Amino acid sequence: MKELNSCKEAMASSIENKYFSIAHLYKDEKAMEMHIHDCYEVYFSISGGKQFLIDNKVYDIAPGDLFLINQYDSHYLTQIEKEKHERIVIMIDPDYMKEISSKETNLDACFQERNDKFSHKISLTSEQQSRFLYFVNKILTSNGYGHDLLERATFTELFVLINQIVNEKNSDKVEDRPSTYNEQVDAILSYLNNNIQYPISIGDLSKQFYISESYICRIFKSATGTTINKYMTARRISIAKSLLAEGIGVSDVCEKCGFSDYSNFLKAFTKSVGISPKKYSQNCNR
Repeated sequence: MKELNSCKEAMASSIENKYFSIAHLYKDEKAMEMHIHDCYEVYFSISGGKQFLIDNKVYDIAPGDLFLINQYDSHYLTQIEKEKHERIVIMIDPDYMKEISSKETNLDACFQERNDKFSHKISLTSEQQSRFLYFVNKILTSNGYGHDLLERATFTELFVLINQIVNEKNSDKVEDRPSTYNEQVDAILSYLNNNIQYPISIGDLSKQFYISESYICRIFKSATGTTINKYMTARRISIAKSLLAEGIGVSDVCEKCGFSDYSNFLKAFTKSVGISPKKYSQNCNR
């Protein structure tokens, strides 16, 4: 398999080919805004230096950390220090993951099954890191006769490993907690997500938390790397995708996600996802 050097290229390749792709990155790409994509993402940090904002949680990133992001998770990679950040990103078409699963073994469970202890981040042990990198390297170096079968077999082994690690972690009492970066921002994120179905302005937040509009915008951008309005739009689109996939009507989804009117919902959804809410719903429920 060809090793890619761009997240966007890996994302496009996995969706277009209904398969998976791997990118090995050594430097920063042009930063993407808070976003969602229609594929699963595995993000493995080789050297740290950043934070991840995923849905309503901010995680510190350290070498050996693995992040599991599904097609409904809005996320944004925040640059904390301008330093080299090496990582491996695997993008997977969800239908391909279902295709290689069996009745007894659901390989996309690590992306979809979430309990009270759920964390997007798993800190791998040295042995787990070595095994992860071994499988990735085996996929990237497979060539010649039978390379496609070896790729698929090794990919399956890799996700058996990842799901085993997730299951072990879920049985532990110790949780990976998000970063305690800023208590005020933590409270703001919690408030936004608890009231996502209502229109919320910066002025509303200012009154709720008794701090000025300029200050609330400044601390939020400093802690998360994105603006409040961009964050809210991304979260609403993320929730809308999930509800539409469940078969809920477009008008009801618009209302449940807090959009002021349907035209704004249509414009924001189409810009983010690339197709209209109605078309997305049809694709998910055909």
